Amino acid sequence: MTVPAVFDPVVLGPRTLRNRVVKAATFEGMTPGALVSQALVDFHTGIARGGVGMTTVAYVAVAPEGRTHRDQVYLREAALPGLRRLTDAVHAEGAAVAAQIGHAGPVANGRSNGVHAIAPSAMPSPLSMQMVRRASEGDLARVLRDYVSGARLAVRAGFDALELHLGHGYLLSSFLSPNTNRRKDRYGGSLDNRAAFPRRVLRAVRDEVGDEVAVYAKLGMTDGIRGGLQVEESLDFASMVEGDGVLDAIQLSAGSSLMNPMYLFRGPVPLQEFAAQMPAPVRLGLRTPFGKGFLKEYPYEEAFLLPKARLFRERLAMPLMLLGGISTLETMELAMAEGFDLVALGRPLLREPDLMNRLRSREATGATCTHCNRCMPSIYTGTRCVLDHPEPLELGPLNGVLA
Repeated sequence: MTVPAVFDPVVLGPRTLRNRVVKAATFEGMTPGALVSQALVDFHTGIARGGVGMTTVAYVAVAPEGRTHRDQVYLREAALPGLRRLTDAVHAEGAAVAAQIGHAGPVANGRSNGVHAIAPSAMPSPLSMQMVRRASEGDLARVLRDYVSGARLAVRAGFDALELHLGHGYLLSSFLSPNTNRRKDRYGGSLDNRAAFPRRVLRAVRDEVGDEVAVYAKLGMTDGIRGGLQVEESLDFASMVEGDGVLDAIQLSAGSSLMNPMYLFRGPVPLQEFAAQMPAPVRLGLRTPFGKGFLKEYPYEEAFLLPKARLFRERLAMPLMLLGGISTLETMELAMAEGFDLVALGRPLLREPDLMNRLRSREATGATCTHCNRCMPSIYTGTRCVLDHPEPLELGPLNGVLA
């Protein structure tokens, strides 16, 4: 089999991307008032100009209570002009653009959003210091409709692809995880039951948009916690979805935003920087042994998710995107050689939006990102490499800070 080059075009559903590199969704923290700012447009325009095949806008919620906090875009008519302005700007640079759409579920901050978060089962929220409600059948029917209407609005906004969030403890993945899904009804218990609602959502979105845009999912291979979703069940779920024929690709991720976020990021934990951005009760909690256990440190390695991702490549025939520790051209070429169709990267492009152009011209062989992770807490003041841009972005009166 001929191994494609990183900079070869690739077909993703009805779209052809100019190369096989995707800017992974990293919440930009540039949407005061839950609307697109000029800073967000400039951010993705710069990434597009820098040479990626596709950039991803994160995180676009399908419902108000599905936001991680109040200053996060949710799909409604008021957001449409700004989203259209963004997609037009990216297209003008020759790149495609995806919207990562989803519902945060238990990761939502109910206190910030002004409405309690929902999850498969009731649970306490360390973000809002409230109880997260058990989603009723009525809630799930409404959320399903929200996905459909949100997907339609994203198509109207000019996105080339929809990335459905099925990872990190957000609503759909929280149904898959035995740790957060303790239901006794048709949505709990066996994997078939826990997979039922996520599969309904994927089918409904595909039925709504058809082949107008690409539809793929970010899937957690494991929650990275005891009692959570493990690789074996995630593999079985991926096989179900492949059989359903509703997705054009899967982007393979890992970790839980609520319970083990560093499992995805790897490298040093910016504990002090995170604490500085949190409300007082959360800030105090992060400084306890519990908080330090929550932000567990894992050493950074190139392609650190590849060993688990290989299992999905062996099981599945559909296109797959490799994520996690992709910062050199050599790693990207390794991914192609191992049968992955695309690679996705985030942190390196925060520091060097033009990284792909430099790799393509052989001006560089890898990123200058130090993997210090100090960019992570900057989601509350405008996501950026704080080594090069230490000052918060000027985003208006609502600056993305949790409250």
